Amino acid sequence: MDDNGFDWGTFLRRWQDEWVPNEDEAMELAEGDVTLADLALASPPASEAEVADAERRLGTRLPPSYRGFLLASNGWSLRDDSIHQLGAAHEIGWFGDPFGMTPMYRESLDERATEQETLLAGMWERALQLETDSDMSYALLDPGDTDEDGEWALYVYKGWSGEYPTRYPSFRAYMQRRYESFHAERAQLPEFVNDTTRARDADVTRAREEALSGRWEAARRLLAVAKRYGRPGAWGMLGQLDVLAQGVGHGRTYFGELVADPRCTDELVPVMALAHMRDSRPGRPERPFVLGVETDDGVRAAADAIHARVGDGSYRYAPDGDFGRAVAEAREAARWGDTDAAWRMLRAALPSWSPPAPGLLGPLGLLADPVLGPVVTQERGRELLATPRAGRTGTVPEPVPDLDPPGLSWLAESRRWNAPYGSYRCLWVEGVEPDALPGLVGEDRSAGLTAPPVRPAGWFPHDVRRQRDESAPWEDRAVVAVGRTGSGWAFGFDPAARTRGPGHFFVSPAAEASRGGGRAVVLWMRRGRDDLPAVFHLSVAERGEVLYAFTVRGTDVERSGPVPEALDPAGVLSGADGTDHERRLLAALEEELGLSLPRHALAEGILPELTTRSWNRAPREGEAFAYATVTISPR
Repeated sequence: MDDNGFDWGTFLRRWQDEWVPNEDEAMELAEGDVTLADLALASPPASEAEVADAERRLGTRLPPSYRGFLLASNGWSLRDDSIHQLGAAHEIGWFGDPFGMTPMYRESLDERATEQETLLAGMWERALQLETDSDMSYALLDPGDTDEDGEWALYVYKGWSGEYPTRYPSFRAYMQRRYESFHAERAQLPEFVNDTTRARDADVTRAREEALSGRWEAARRLLAVAKRYGRPGAWGMLGQLDVLAQGVGHGRTYFGELVADPRCTDELVPVMALAHMRDSRPGRPERPFVLGVETDDGVRAAADAIHARVGDGSYRYAPDGDFGRAVAEAREAARWGDTDAAWRMLRAALPSWSPPAPGLLGPLGLLADPVLGPVVTQERGRELLATPRAGRTGTVPEPVPDLDPPGLSWLAESRRWNAPYGSYRCLWVEGVEPDALPGLVGEDRSAGLTAPPVRPAGWFPHDVRRQRDESAPWEDRAVVAVGRTGSGWAFGFDPAARTRGPGHFFVSPAAEASRGGGRAVVLWMRRGRDDLPAVFHLSVAERGEVLYAFTVRGTDVERSGPVPEALDPAGVLSGADGTDHERRLLAALEEELGLSLPRHALAEGILPELTTRSWNRAPREGEAFAYATVTISPR
C-alpha cells in the first residue's frame, strides 16, 4: 500500500477483473479486429529503478499517487475515454505547450482573475504529458498546482471540444472518476454484475430508507456516488431530493427511468412540466416537452395531459388518503393567501404520505400545484425532506419560521411591489367572501376570478399586468390579486399601479364595494421621486357612502368627512421625516382597522386575479384629459 493507504494493486486488479467489453468493443471482438489480449487494461508494474530513471530524466520526483500507480501498472488502457492510453514511465515527458496555449490563456487574465485561473494559464508550459494515444486529447499533470500531500492536479484537455480543461485534484482522483465512468457505461448490460455493482445497489436501497426516515443529506451522499456508477434508481431518487431541497428550476429536472413507471406519473411529470414552462422563452419557438426516457403510449398521453393543465394553470395535485385530504384543506387556506396555515396543515400530514411506487421519496406533485407550489419554499422543502414519512420513524425537525409578518408595515420595507412604477393600491371589503368582489367592483360583474397564472421564473408583477388596449385613455382599471385577511376582510391588491396616483378624475371604489355588506377601505400609496411628491390616499365607506377620506401629497393634506384621530395624518405624521411617512401611516391603518396583507402569497403570485372597473370617472363636458404612454424595455 502507498498513497496514504490506497492500494493501487487491489484497485487496478478489481478494475481489470470487472472489465467487460462495451458495445463497440464487443463488435470489434465479433468481427475479429481485436482479441481479448488486445483489450487488456493493465501493464506489468514498473520497477523502482524504472521510476527513478524517469524522475532523473524529468528532473523532479513524481507525485505520490501517480508514482504508486506506475509501480502497480506501468501504463493503462482507457479505451472508453478520449484518452486511450496512459504511457509507461519511460514514455512520459514535458508537454512544452506546442500549440501556444499560454499566451491565449494569459490574455484573458485581469485583476479579477482567480488563483485557479492564474494556475491554469501557466499550466501549459510546465505540465507533464501522460498519454501516448488519444483522440486529440491530453492528460497533463501540473507541478505548479499542488496540495499539502504533494499531489499535482491533473488536467484533461480535449482539443476538439473548445472547452476549458477539466481539472482533477490528483492522478488518483482522475483514475477513480474513469473507473466510475467505466461502470456507468456498462450499467445497463445484464451480464455486468460484480461486487462493486452489488455494493452500489445496496447503497441505493439504504439511501431510500435514509430519505424516507428524514435523513435526506445522508441519502444524497449515497446516491451521488451510486449515480456516478450509473446504478439504476440513483438518478431518479437524487433528482427528487434535489428538486425538493432547491426548488423547481434550479438545475436539471430529471428522474431517470422512474418517469416510465405509470405509478410515478402524478408525482414526477407535473414537476417536469413546470420546469419546461419556466424554461420557455417568450417569442421563441416552443421546445418539445420530453421525458428523457422511453415510455409507453399511456404514460406519454398522461404526461401530455398534465403538461397542458400545468400550462393553463388548471393542474391540481390530488393524492389519495389522509395526505390528500390535508392537501385539499391546505389549498383552500392558501387559495386566499394564508400560506403559513397551509404549510402547517401539510407539515402535520407529511408522516401519512405514502409513496405509490418504491422509487418515490416525497410528494413532489405539490411543487407544480399553482396554489400550493409557492407555499413550499426552499426552506420548507428541506423541512419536508427532514420529516419522517411513509411509516418511518425519526427525529422531527424544528418548524421553519412563518413567512408572513402581521399587518401592513412590511409594505414600507419592500421595493418588490412597485419597481419601476413606485405605486401600489389595495381595496378591502368587510364581511364578504373574496369571490364576491367581481360583483362589487369587477369590470364584468358576472365574471368570476381568474386562476393564478403560471409565472416564469423570477417574474415581477409589472411584467404581467398590462394595460388593456380597449380601455379609454382616461380609464384606470386595476388588475388585483384577491384574497382574505386573517381578520376576515376580502381584499384586492394591485402591486404595480401604473398611474401617478389618485388624480382629478379619481373616484374611490370604496363606495361601490361597501354596498355588499360592511365597510370598504381603499389605500393608494405612491412613493416620491425628485420630480414628484409622495402620495398616500385613504378612503373608508359604508353602505355605499364614503365616511371619510384623506390624501397626503408631500406636505399637503386634503380631507373629507370626520377622519378618526388615530388616522389623522396631522397626528400620525407629526415629527416624522419623509422616509418614515409611509410606515407610520400603514401602522396606524393596521392598528385602527385591523387590516393586513399576506406578503408571501402576493410576492409569489399564487392568488386569483380580478380586473376592476375604472378607478377614474369619465371627463365631463368641458373637462380636458391628457395622457402619455411610456414603454420600459427590459435590459
